[in-house]
Amino acid sequence: MENVLNNTDFKITEMEKLSTGARYNVQIKIPISMGWISSVSFIVESGRNRDAFLLNYQKSDAFFAYFSTSLFLPTKALYHYYFSFYINQQLLYFKKENQKDFSTVSQMDKWQMSVNFEVPEWAKGKIMYHIFVDRFYRGSEEALPPMGNRTIHSSWNEEVTVGPDANGIWNADFYGGDLKGIMDKLDYIKSLGASILYLSPIVWSQSNHRYDTSDYECVDPYVGTNADLQALCEKAHEKDMKVVLDGVFNHTGNDSKYFNEYGRFEELGAYQSPDSKYYPFYRKSEADNKTYFDYWWGMKNLPVCDGSNLEWQNYIYGQGGIIDLWFSLGIDGIRLDVADELSDEFIEGIRTAVKRNKPDGFLLGEVWKNPMRMNRGYIESGKGMDTVMDYVLMDALIRYFKYEDVYKLKEVIRQLQTEYPKDTLNSLMNFTSTHDITRAINIFGTHEFRYAGEWAWNLNEEGNLTWQKDYTLSEEEYDRGKEIYKAYLSVLTFFPGILSIFYGDEVGLQGMGNLANRRPFPWNKEDLDLLTFFRTLGHIRNRESFLAEAELEILDINREYMMFKRYTSKEEAIILVNRSDGRVKVEIPSEYESSEQIYFLGETTSKELDSHGALVLKKKRG
Repeated sequence: MENVLNNTDFKITEMEKLSTGARYNVQIKIPISMGWISSVSFIVESGRNRDAFLLNYQKSDAFFAYFSTSLFLPTKALYHYYFSFYINQQLLYFKKENQKDFSTVSQMDKWQMSVNFEVPEWAKGKIMYHIFVDRFYRGSEEALPPMGNRTIHSSWNEEVTVGPDANGIWNADFYGGDLKGIMDKLDYIKSLGASILYLSPIVWSQSNHRYDTSDYECVDPYVGTNADLQALCEKAHEKDMKVVLDGVFNHTGNDSKYFNEYGRFEELGAYQSPDSKYYPFYRKSEADNKTYFDYWWGMKNLPVCDGSNLEWQNYIYGQGGIIDLWFSLGIDGIRLDVADELSDEFIEGIRTAVKRNKPDGFLLGEVWKNPMRMNRGYIESGKGMDTVMDYVLMDALIRYFKYEDVYKLKEVIRQLQTEYPKDTLNSLMNFTSTHDITRAINIFGTHEFRYAGEWAWNLNEEGNLTWQKDYTLSEEEYDRGKEIYKAYLSVLTFFPGILSIFYGDEVGLQGMGNLANRRPFPWNKEDLDLLTFFRTLGHIRNRESFLAEAELEILDINREYMMFKRYTSKEEAIILVNRSDGRVKVEIPSEYESSEQIYFLGETTSKELDSHGALVLKKKRG
């Protein structure tokens, strides 16, 4: 039965693409040697919805019976499908996996398809460089002018301020990293294999992180000008690199032209009067017959915007709005800050504006949990984001390397394989670390984290800012962290998705907690061994271009090592990574015995992995 059923073949052809979905023709041929075929159905599932489309008999020849049907599927990022047959009055299934058992079908067994949903090719499987702009590099030689409550560090090597400054103000210390500095370092970034620049917010804001916008229409004066952004995009494009900007649309700063709490701006702000043209931009609550502005997490410097307000929507993503302005300066995509606090309608409006400007524009969202399980249209609707930051996988991988948590990693990967659209999986932002979590080298080098915390990077001393600022790894801790880190990176390099490098992670920049992790890039103090390691991985990843869209198959995950396969119809690679402190004997499938070795880490052989060692073997298929 197995060999006969494997001769079954089908074809799904898109006949007409519509704004609301697409029409398809489904054809299948089934070996007549299987017996009497009384009915054939095409089963399509989306979430909890399941539709069965009966196929019509068309003809037979000496070997096959042919069936087909036409159907319409609404726009959606992910459908699962398979076929059911009644053959000799027995119900059987034709599916992607497990073809030795025809009587059942699991989620892993089903094929996937998307309707009117594609992630840009330039984003899939690429390397991204994530820059916290104020702390990367200063290219301008002009002195920074005094502005508001900002303090300016006297030198690039001065210690970062963690917590409030002498005036009691948070995040007000600036080093002056700018767009010209990024332009000066494009060749350095490209040497890592990166083809995507992801910049933290660069528009005029009141703090160094710039997640509290003062004016969406202007690049912050410390960062440069709108013309500098355009010049950066042009220079990046000349080097075949794309530029993604951080978009903060859930809230603004209170010290902004829109809210204008301190009266620093000429225009009348929402805080000053209901007569302000910006008053409708903000969300409000009623209590005791009074109207109050809503603030993000209660922080009085971050008034929340009203995503359902048409005036706010038009200002951000309407014709001639902020999205259009940014794209007119040459950007290629947007990362949506706190996307889970934006409505589906608002996200869909942003996607429309992005695609209006560039059909291959990219929309990445900050969503910390599985976006397919949040009862939202983030991705599944096909009209929202392309992909998200992959906090779920990073948490599971870190727990695996730190705590031997095999179960969580297996479960998360199962979710990725069965619940995410393929294009989303291939463009997930898999990061070394981010501006919101402890630096990777610190995570792997110490035991200062809560094993039972919600996230693997939750610190034991979460609120102790002095401790975080002063914490420095010992030489022994650094070396251990680096060894584990290299193994972790070996997984990320060969895993589906975007490999995102947070500036400085490639040279061993330290930082405990999400303020000390924002130190200036340590120019001329880099860990050159680690930098060389990153460059080697970047070269291999880009050279092995099949990885961008290769399928993933997990072969084994245990307490000592993980082994997985990436494959296309023409090429495949097997990846083995040791998470343990000791050497581990491995049994590589016999078909790889004469394969090409394209990567190894440590004193590793095809029979034995070194402590935190890795091995990648590649061979042709077909």
